[in-house]
Amino acid sequence: MPKFTKIETKIKDVYYIQTKIFVDDRGTFMESYNQKEFASIGMTMLFVQDNIVTSGKGVLRGLHFQNPQSQGKLIRVVKGKIYDVAVDLRKDSPTFLEYIGVIMSKENNKMLYVPEEFAHGYLCLTDDVIVTYKVTDFYHAEYDKGIKWDDEEIAVDWPLDEYGIEKIELSDKDKKLPYLKDIEIPF
Repeated sequence: MPKFTKIETKIKDVYYIQTKIFVDDRGTFMESYNQKEFASIGMTMLFVQDNIVTSGKGVLRGLHFQNPQSQGKLIRVVKGKIYDVAVDLRKDSPTFLEYIGVIMSKENNKMLYVPEEFAHGYLCLTDDVIVTYKVTDFYHAEYDKGIKWDDEEIAVDWPLDEYGIEKIELSDKDKKLPYLKDIEIPF
């Protein structure tokens, strides 16, 4: 049985990656990434940086993208639960401005691959969330861009009520992000 399974989503090039977990009396073991195994399922991108983010319930990070020097991201939850969103910003795509939204947690062990030319963000659904992600290009502050989390044109259905989230917590940077109508999409 393979260590990783690639599962297609409704948006081309966005994939769930399911990881095989080995369980015994001592606990669990899993590989979160293996270049050879990823190549065997057609995931040949080169990751150049790993990031770890901690957050509390109600924290929303995003919707972020980088241009130029766009980043592909492989997201995984180490602790807690998030609602992860990838928005297709490719103007020539049949799914332009559509999004994938998925619940990710340590328990369901899903990873999400978000390719370049997508906006990405997530809402923390529990306290003490730890998210790790690999990226295909380095962070460049001068190219950091984004779209407001509540943009009506994208209309992400964030699961606020289902998780008892009455107030979203945003960074100062994310509070200032523009709506789609106020920017030119660069891809």
